[in-house]
Amino acid sequence: MPVEIDIARVASLARIALTDEELAAYAKQLENILEHAERVQALPTDGVEPTSHPLPMVNAFRPDEAKGSLDHDAALAGAPDTEDGYFRVPKILDES
Repeated sequence: MPVEIDIARVASLARIALTDEELAAYAKQLENILEHAERVQALPTDGVEPTSHPLPMVNAFRPDEAKGSLDHDAALAGAPDTEDGYFRVPKILDES
């Protein structure tokens, strides 16, 4: 089942400049991909259960437990610079 895709138009929409050789190469690659997809779709899958992963997977979640955090002074103790009880960081935007 051939699919007509205007590769030059798609490249133009994406603002990608392609040479004639590149267009021909991409057309052949796209044809190969679509042929492969068609062969995969033709496989008999009746009775095959859908899966999201070929191996059984189990999430390894740990219990959600609330824990205390650092107190204010301990958090600021490791800061390279502080000012008025806050972290002081270098200015990165020009405030013109």
